[in-house]
Amino acid sequence: MIKAVIFDLDNTLVDFMLMKRQAIDAAINAMRDAGLKLSIEEIRKGIDEIYEERGMEFQKVFDELMYREFSKIDYKILSAGVIAYRRAREAALVPYPHVPMTLIELSKMHVKLGVVSDAPAKEAWLRLCYLNFHYLFDAVVTFEDTGMRKPNPEPFRKILEMLQIQPSEAVMVGDWAERDVLGAAQVGMKTIFARYGNTFGTEISHADYDIDDISQVIDIVKELNQRA
Repeated sequence: MIKAVIFDLDNTLVDFMLMKRQAIDAAINAMRDAGLKLSIEEIRKGIDEIYEERGMEFQKVFDELMYREFSKIDYKILSAGVIAYRRAREAALVPYPHVPMTLIELSKMHVKLGVVSDAPAKEAWLRLCYLNFHYLFDAVVTFEDTGMRKPNPEPFRKILEMLQIQPSEAVMVGDWAERDVLGAAQVGMKTIFARYGNTFGTEISHADYDIDDISQVIDIVKELNQRA
């Protein structure tokens, strides 16, 4: 019997990469308008290199960019970039199609809802609260909760503990096969690969199910519970 559905956050519930691209583009234009003497290509290359080194959640990418290029920070330029980034991020932070409907329908089915994310706690909760999803989830596990990233089993064990269910009673939905699918499978959870959010060109996910739309999760849970 499936008692809980657990979701990855970025590129499963929200299109994180689209949001990131639009926010970065807005920041680049704003910083150049404020006086940053670098081409669009030079700025983008520098930002990409910093994210490659520090991770996509690194919060001081524009500070780091200017320090590397000029050995100092121009706060007029930095502020212009930060404000443009935040405004564009909020405009672009939208759920994938059918996400709200799917979450509400699962709740009506008395299925518990959880999130396991590698994002920092603050950023994960900001995204969930901005979308008004924080009311829908029974438990959320972020990097700070275990100090481990997927596919390490600890984040998955933590969410199961918080939801008070057994691994066989949970389904994990995620876009990253090597982390979401592998990590959940090794603790005994059923797995669903969110093909619609796949940014790695994954062809074989090794998940129990592959889906092209998040609403398919509803039918999968119904099917599994009918078998039970």
